[in-house]
Amino acid sequence: MLISSHGRAEDPTAFDARKLGGWIFSIGVWILPLIWIDPTTYATLTIAGLTMGVLLFLTASGLTVIFGLMDVLNLAHGAFFAWGAYAGFSFLNILSRKGWLDMANLAQSMGHLALVLLLALAVGGILGLLLERVIIRKTYGNHLKQILITMGAALVMNEIIKIFWGPNDEALLVPAAFQDSWDFFNILVTKFRGVAILVGVLVYIGIQLVLQKTKLGIIVRAGVENKEIVQVMGYNIQRIFSGVFAAGAALAAMGGVMFSVFNGHIYPGMGDENLIFALIVVIIGGMGSVTGSFLGALMVGLAFNYVAFLVPKLALGVNIMIMAIILLIRPRGLMGRS
Repeated sequence: MLISSHGRAEDPTAFDARKLGGWIFSIGVWILPLIWIDPTTYATLTIAGLTMGVLLFLTASGLTVIFGLMDVLNLAHGAFFAWGAYAGFSFLNILSRKGWLDMANLAQSMGHLALVLLLALAVGGILGLLLERVIIRKTYGNHLKQILITMGAALVMNEIIKIFWGPNDEALLVPAAFQDSWDFFNILVTKFRGVAILVGVLVYIGIQLVLQKTKLGIIVRAGVENKEIVQVMGYNIQRIFSGVFAAGAALAAMGGVMFSVFNGHIYPGMGDENLIFALIVVIIGGMGSVTGSFLGALMVGLAFNYVAFLVPKLALGVNIMIMAIILLIRPRGLMGRS
């Protein structure tokens, strides 16, 4: 028997009708469109939805780490996303001037992308560490202060972007190899979609391995449950939480690079728009659940593409509707603790 946060005894083997309902709804999002869409179009939309889903997960994973594990409401998460995108934009411009983007094959382009992602991770991590030490550290346990101070930080960071890179949209130079397509049974799949899905899955596996299989992951999870005990055992929980916040910011910056390459352009307000989607994904998946965020991101990506094809005017509102239905069926999200 387990004791929930509400003081009730819980049996981990007990049947959970709400959780079953959430899973049935999730599977329905994937399967039901086959009734109205022909198989070839369905396959194309599904691949596009999976790509969008894993890109959303890259952003939402950082928010899951910061919000779900550390209980910090970080509305500057979108600013880290934008800074990562602009850092990637600058580095890709350097590669383009050297002619490396046009002449590279797929393997070389993936190597270039890996360098850009590493740069974005470094930029996001440094900015996250600075933000945590300067302002976030003083607001632990106070959600109202966190909302106000991170909202202000996001505004400042966005204005700095406009100072350095300008307020206008910028076209992103995408490696030529990523613009080619594979043909699978008359279904054209852009190569970057395959790369994006691969990166998203690897990031998910990496986060899970760190949290579940490493000493650091165990300390982080223990610190979330009881900071004092971890501190008594000789670990500097404050330093660990600073690292966790920096890691979440770095993941947001990585998501910014991948989204910008996918869309082919960047603009200063892109982080705020993607923050909304990331919040929806985290709420659907359940606070603190990386797997829940992964599944929630896939649901959002698939639903958006299916509905955009069937009823375009409802595409923007379908994700809010999914979130509302999931919360009615399963108030703590798909993988949240009951």
